[in-house]
Amino acid sequence: MTLRKNITTILFAALAACMLTACFSDDTTNGDRPLCEITIDEASVKTVYNIYKNETLTITPVCSQTNGNLPLTYTWEVGQEVYSHEPQLTFVGKELGSWQCRLIVENEDGKTFFPFKLNVNSPYEEGITILSCDPQGKPMLSFMQEPEDGQKAEFYDYDCFAINNPDEHMASYPADIVQSGGSLIIACQGAGTASDVPTIYYLNEKTMVTENIVTVKEFPDFKPTILGIPSMDASGVAYPILCENGNTYEFSTTEGAIVKPTKLKYTYAQNMIVRDNGTGNNYELLLWDNEIGGLLQIYNGYGPYYCSKTYHLTREKCNGTENYFDGRTLCKMVLVRMTDEQAKTNDPQALVIAKTATGLVQKVVVNTSFWKYNFDTAETVLADNGGVKMANINTCPVSETTPAIANMTYYSMLYADGNKVMRWNYTTSQLMNKADVLQTIGSDNAVITGFELSADHKKTYVAFYEPSQQGKNGSLWIIDTDKGTILEKHDNIAYRPVRMIYKKK
Repeated sequence: MTLRKNITTILFAALAACMLTACFSDDTTNGDRPLCEITIDEASVKTVYNIYKNETLTITPVCSQTNGNLPLTYTWEVGQEVYSHEPQLTFVGKELGSWQCRLIVENEDGKTFFPFKLNVNSPYEEGITILSCDPQGKPMLSFMQEPEDGQKAEFYDYDCFAINNPDEHMASYPADIVQSGGSLIIACQGAGTASDVPTIYYLNEKTMVTENIVTVKEFPDFKPTILGIPSMDASGVAYPILCENGNTYEFSTTEGAIVKPTKLKYTYAQNMIVRDNGTGNNYELLLWDNEIGGLLQIYNGYGPYYCSKTYHLTREKCNGTENYFDGRTLCKMVLVRMTDEQAKTNDPQALVIAKTATGLVQKVVVNTSFWKYNFDTAETVLADNGGVKMANINTCPVSETTPAIANMTYYSMLYADGNKVMRWNYTTSQLMNKADVLQTIGSDNAVITGFELSADHKKTYVAFYEPSQQGKNGSLWIIDTDKGTILEKHDNIAYRPVRMIYKKK
């Protein structure tokens, strides 16, 4: 009994001594060795990552250990969920958003953490968007983001539609593109077959992913050329779509339905102006009525009202004594672009050029908010409501489909003549057929198809193509609007450009 008791006493004493050693030992040791602590090199992992949608992010952390080199395990958490246990993170930005993330590195002695934020951003926030078409009618949608300070401008995607919609084939022969209510709306004429019909696409403006498709089979003459859709989202409003034959159809952007027109029942020139300030329901559309030779306006969905001596005149009363244009043929009408500062103090303006059967050419600068006009003809100055007398035009070198753009900063209209950018100062005595060559674009055979302006009017984007080239024969050059100097060249980035817009945030 004594021996057993002594043995028991010795064992308890030994156990107590062991427990005392564990409780009061140095916590940087593990038994007889120091703890192996993990450190993540902060230079190898950032606190914030920004990538574009569909871009792949790779993070390779550099870790070190004190007092040894134990096996490490890794855990990558994205949005509080385990994403990977690989030593290297490979993350594909499949959707837009922001996530709180964490890297956890462990060994048998303990673990350490590194929190970071991951943002998947849209690569299509703001910049030039070109809708183009090859000789067989195949469409392409190309985008060049507005560069940040110090960065070089370049096309992020040559074919945004195909990349973001791999299982969707766009109909042939694209005609127009507008940015409206968070979407890019694209109209295609189709090839006229049962599987390739006229189609309208809604693309999310941030992702270029198709969100709605409207096919039109019930109207054989529906071949869209111009979308009369303003940039804001005016729910429940039916907007006109001008077609190849001059007829219009109405399109409800909310219901996605095409119907026969209730307002625009005649034929119209292939030249429509769509203007709005991007907010609310304040918008206007300007068209040219071919039958009576006159300008008409749809304002906030009301109208059409005809350009006449009587405010809000209807077509039935728009005869030769009331119609300012009195049966003229349209040469061209162009929206006069304004900067944000100019728009605060000026009424919206459109430059309208038309001629009589005898060749008399008339230029009108229309202040459309209250039908105020400035006139000049080769004969007499018509009734002028206090505006500035404008120079005459003489012969008219443009047609209703000639690519052109006008601005208030330099009071100039730029228009295309083959591969030449022509500049006409429309508020001076300069004749239009005496316009200056501002710049020559591309080769001698190049054809300019569109213009766009920067917000401050200092840069003009010129889209053109080389007919003799195969494949991506479309290019974009950027010139100084005032001096004509070539600022940038982006060659072979599209097919033949059909429409070009500056997509805003």
